[in-house]
Amino acid sequence: MPHWTPELLSPAGSLEKLKVSVLYGANAVYLGGQKFGLRQAADNFTYEELSEGVEFAHSRNAKVYVVLNSFLHDNDLVELPEFLYLLEELKVDAVIVSDLGVISTIKKHSNLVIHLSTQASCLNIESAKLWKNLGATRIVLGREVTIKEASLIKKATGLEIEMFVHGSMCMAFSGNCVISNYTQGRDSNRGGCAHSCRFEYSINFNDDKNDKGHDVEKRAAQKAYFMSSKDLEGIRLLPEFIEAEIDSLKVEGRNKSHHYAGTISKVYSDALRFYKEHGHFLSSDMLNWEEELRKVSHRDYTTGSLDHYAESDSIYNQREHDDNEYVVSGIVLEAIPEEHLLVDVKSAFHPKDILEVMRFSGATKKCEVQFLKSLSGVSLERSKPGTVVKIPYIEGAEKFNIIRRAIKQ
Repeated sequence: MPHWTPELLSPAGSLEKLKVSVLYGANAVYLGGQKFGLRQAADNFTYEELSEGVEFAHSRNAKVYVVLNSFLHDNDLVELPEFLYLLEELKVDAVIVSDLGVISTIKKHSNLVIHLSTQASCLNIESAKLWKNLGATRIVLGREVTIKEASLIKKATGLEIEMFVHGSMCMAFSGNCVISNYTQGRDSNRGGCAHSCRFEYSINFNDDKNDKGHDVEKRAAQKAYFMSSKDLEGIRLLPEFIEAEIDSLKVEGRNKSHHYAGTISKVYSDALRFYKEHGHFLSSDMLNWEEELRKVSHRDYTTGSLDHYAESDSIYNQREHDDNEYVVSGIVLEAIPEEHLLVDVKSAFHPKDILEVMRFSGATKKCEVQFLKSLSGVSLERSKPGTVVKIPYIEGAEKFNIIRRAIKQ
């Protein structure tokens, strides 16, 4: 008898990333339209893309949640009902909302299922009860809540509970940060976050008077990234999530790469699939899963407040840098066994390079590029991003598989 596991909810920053997340094991995806969301830098969905994405996900038994989590003004609310009609027509599974006025508008103009965004900073039982009375069926809890606290909220309210399990973290209570407004003139609560908390700041200690008014020696300012957080990683806390019956585990990252969307979805879905079959996580695969999570670009990892409240060791006190171990070489467009793969090239590679195919489940497969040809069969010395090429067939490869290359070979 299979064991119960929570929903794995992955980001879909574009139509192609939606397909990647679903094919690599996500039970649901969340995405934004052209307006009303908080990730305006993402390749947000047009109506046509949204229609195709919902059809693709539903055909593979995955759900689609649309974010309407920006804090809106009255002129925005005038335009919202038309978008709600479209979402209802497409049969999206829920909308993710943080604004009271948006919830009221949704209830007035549609029958869409409402999930409360983490932007609303719901952290306790009484708050959750209030949102339930206002129409929310699921609460995406603030990242400041522990798994144990989340379990108590679920039991006391009967609501579905969603928690972040992986990805970037915010130094402020979600939905309550205005640093970008001050430093960049961009409203982080209306899709304009400039990630100003990731910058280097000077902490000025140059107070030349002590508490008695006497002159004291001036101290130099200290530079630090004291507002930048490490990234969340909850892979080893999956047993606690399951014991607490948390309904959905959310992966942050709509602005991140195909490699990120595919890798994180694959790792957590493989882990949850293992538990569903065996009822435990006692496997050497845990080390493999953790190794895979380190192959995508990330800051140092932390468990945040999942097991205990985050402390100073959760600060990422260093300059942002690209620590990718792998680069996406391409996406498989067609696999012809014993012959070749057609690859949509994302970054350049050469004959004799070692490529890896990330299969939808199970271990990756490596292959040396013994030949590299154009669609017309002309041999190439280097692939060019934006083109389609032929490379040797790699066993187990399928359409939409990610092909990656280690940066250091």
